[in-house]
Amino acid sequence: MSRFATRQTRGHFLPAFILFCLIGEGLAAGEQPSTPPDRIAVIPFANITGNTADNWIGIGIAETLTVELERATSRTVIRMNDDRLLNNGTQEAVVSAGRELNVRWIVSGSYQRMGEQLRLTGRLIESTSGDVLRSARIDGRLDELFALQDQLVAELQMGFAPQQERMAERERTAARSTTITRTPQTSPLDPSVAANTNQTAPFTVEETVTVTGASPIDGPPPPVAPATISRDAEGRATVRAVRLTEPLEIDGILNETMYDAVESFSGFIQQVPDEGAPATERTEAWVFFDDSNVYVSGRLWDSAPESQWVANEMQRDSFQLINNESFSVVFDTFYDRRNGLAFLINPLGGIYDYEITDEGRPNRDWNPVWNIKTGRFDGGWTVEMEIPFKSLRFRPGLDQVWGLQLGRRIRWKNESVYLTPVAISAGPGLFRLSAAGTLAGLEVPSGNRTFEIKPYAIGSLATDRNTSPAITNELNGNAGVDLKYGVTQNLTADFTYNTDFAQVEVDEQQVNLTRFSLFFPEKREFFLESRGTFDFGQSVRFGTSSGPGGARRGGGFFGSSNAPTVFFSRRIGLQGGQTVPILGGGRLTGKAGDFTVGALNIQTADALSGAAASTNFTVMRIKRDILRRSQIGGIFTGRSVSTKGPGGNQVYGLDAAFSFYDNVNFTGYYTKSQTSGLVGDDESYQAAFTYNGDLYAFQLDHLLVGDNFNPEIGFMRRDDFRRTYTAAQYSPRPQSLDAIRQFTWRGTLDYTTSASTGLIETRISQLSFNTEFENSDQLNLDVQDSYELLDVPFQITPDVAIPIGGYSFADYYVSYALGSQRLISGTISLQRGSFFSGDITAVGYRRGRVEITRQFSISPGISINNIDLPQGRFTTKLVTSRFTYTLTPRMFFGGLLQYNSSTNALSSNLRLRWEYQPGSELFVVYNDVRDTELRSTPLLQNRAFIIKFTKLLRF
Repeated sequence: MSRFATRQTRGHFLPAFILFCLIGEGLAAGEQPSTPPDRIAVIPFANITGNTADNWIGIGIAETLTVELERATSRTVIRMNDDRLLNNGTQEAVVSAGRELNVRWIVSGSYQRMGEQLRLTGRLIESTSGDVLRSARIDGRLDELFALQDQLVAELQMGFAPQQERMAERERTAARSTTITRTPQTSPLDPSVAANTNQTAPFTVEETVTVTGASPIDGPPPPVAPATISRDAEGRATVRAVRLTEPLEIDGILNETMYDAVESFSGFIQQVPDEGAPATERTEAWVFFDDSNVYVSGRLWDSAPESQWVANEMQRDSFQLINNESFSVVFDTFYDRRNGLAFLINPLGGIYDYEITDEGRPNRDWNPVWNIKTGRFDGGWTVEMEIPFKSLRFRPGLDQVWGLQLGRRIRWKNESVYLTPVAISAGPGLFRLSAAGTLAGLEVPSGNRTFEIKPYAIGSLATDRNTSPAITNELNGNAGVDLKYGVTQNLTADFTYNTDFAQVEVDEQQVNLTRFSLFFPEKREFFLESRGTFDFGQSVRFGTSSGPGGARRGGGFFGSSNAPTVFFSRRIGLQGGQTVPILGGGRLTGKAGDFTVGALNIQTADALSGAAASTNFTVMRIKRDILRRSQIGGIFTGRSVSTKGPGGNQVYGLDAAFSFYDNVNFTGYYTKSQTSGLVGDDESYQAAFTYNGDLYAFQLDHLLVGDNFNPEIGFMRRDDFRRTYTAAQYSPRPQSLDAIRQFTWRGTLDYTTSASTGLIETRISQLSFNTEFENSDQLNLDVQDSYELLDVPFQITPDVAIPIGGYSFADYYVSYALGSQRLISGTISLQRGSFFSGDITAVGYRRGRVEITRQFSISPGISINNIDLPQGRFTTKLVTSRFTYTLTPRMFFGGLLQYNSSTNALSSNLRLRWEYQPGSELFVVYNDVRDTELRSTPLLQNRAFIIKFTKLLRF
């Protein structure tokens, strides 16, 4: 092959004197014409690796482009032989050279050889505006150079089409480009480069990256190097990810050379307290990547001394971390502007990671593998994050465009700021992914499919006095395995065998003064990951206090008749309060274009007590994104053995959610169940409208649940009812009162009738007033008027039953919530009024927290309800105390002590969790329950001591 890499038909060069004559014509004219002639200039392509032995490649590329573009476009093409541009190929320099040549279009680019692999990049620029009309990146082998050059010509040639054709073509291919300038260094990108090219000299890399196969950028075009951010008039931002050319040590110290060589980006914007105003503290950030990880670094300036910062928690995924000084990153890896993966860090190194589904419903039990460190500098704190690509899911293709939001909580000021503007009415700013920025220029590794194996081994020593026969200090052991496999880059399959959940923390007990079942959340890791995929018929949350349809009473949740949950994973492996062994199963979740898909199949064994038969559980879910923030979907659940009769149980459903502007939402669903023996009245549907503005808010909701509607893999508080709920809210932010951030007046009406008889079953009207102070304390006052119809006696305690009849009663409620930044925080409440045919007095302290040290805290809680009825008088007491001692962000020891007078039970749960390496854990757990009735010393009912070991193997 010729050193000039040209075919015989391409063997002529443009004489140099013609070039000089053309330049002379421009100079002689005294000034350039306002519209340059239809000519094209080919600028020398830069040799990225810097090996002079490869210069022949660049000469051949330029010659091919000159000849073929002239032939394809029927325009004059000149080739500039100016070596100055080889080391200064920035877009500004290229445009300047083109204007000197008095041409309309400029073609420039670069080439990079790594062994026998070759990468060609090119761009077509309009000289008058400096706009990049077309860019391309072509990869292949060196011996395919002729074909690679032809592909490059074909790609760039499309940029000469009329503007209308270019825009249509861009919509079809969704092609975008950004320029990435890599900083000079003295070592090659890869050791194999030096071995194959004999490269030793420093080099500067400039390349044009084309991103294909994703949606058009929702915001400004990517920035041109050396800039790392571009903004438009609306404040939307596009950030440029920069490839690392040297290792980045994750130590929280920003001392690597790239921090000086690569521009940081800043300009964060307040959401609260002053929507749209610049942040009061400066934040600098960078996004880097290499072949394995994406990195986010930040330098967070703070005018207050560290002693004033609110940083009092290190335990991973502790909710208290949200109420600390923090720095957060959200990646919308599918760029669907709805779903994201969030990573939060506080100055102590405490981490909080969670999934965001449909701009809400965070799943904090998602625990990916990632690494992070924080540090200090004179003026604030620093952070470095390393997130493996294998911990993420994203669209197919090497070149990616992601959504990106960065947030910072300046807790001592009660201020929240974000990279892009977020409406104050949107709630947590990280959730509103449709308002997030864009991350461009990112390249992910090929073959990034996840393959993980996570075996476990467990040993236990148990005593249970309630079984027959009773067991004492019975030793047992078991083992199992979970497997995760990336079917594609965006679809993941999970498999589990002989599943065990011994590390799970026990449920926090609740006081129930209603006729309906209590809801206890899922806590088992296998079912929690990607749980948002299976959410169905979720309505938009309304207001800032108790939310729609649910009262705030310490003594119960009157009329809390929310829509049934079609899929509730706690129905799998638990029945009648007893554990049912899970033999195994699998799950497939992910994205396929605009579709979100989920499939789950689990097989359980017979319960040892005979209370449950071996059962197969199936769930299938599909959602399709439509419009900007809307979706439609369907669900199927199936249980092979019904608990209500012979045969199985199935549920089918359709749902939709339409979101317009920032605050207008329509949601609804329709479901139908099939169970042997339950025919007719077996459907449920809901329709809701919500306007959730900051100053005004309104909601109207209608729900029906038939008498025979039976979602056996779901949760339902009550059946056979029709409910209409409406709420209105006014929430001004007074400018004249420095101590007040916001007032909220709200009125609600909850009206429930029997679906079969039409009789009123529940009616609740409520007026409330809430004051949020600038220091984050809140004062709440409300009055509630209730009506309940009992068609059967209400057995409120084993000794007290409220007779059949209709009851009207009213009560008053006051609470004061201390801001979480305080050493002692929590909500103190008092309720007083009538209750059915009697009276109620209730006091409570919930969400309490007492900071002993930054590593040790106690979270007490108490609820005392004194009920005085004609049928009897009783007092319920629930006392809880949680303590946590955090040794490191990945190792803590915690305990939960609970006393419930309704069951006369004293329970304790002690747990040590140590993530000894990312994804691998050791659990040491102790549980016991004791009976306190009529005994000065609580009598042991059951206890267990458990050790569980897991090991993550990632390939």
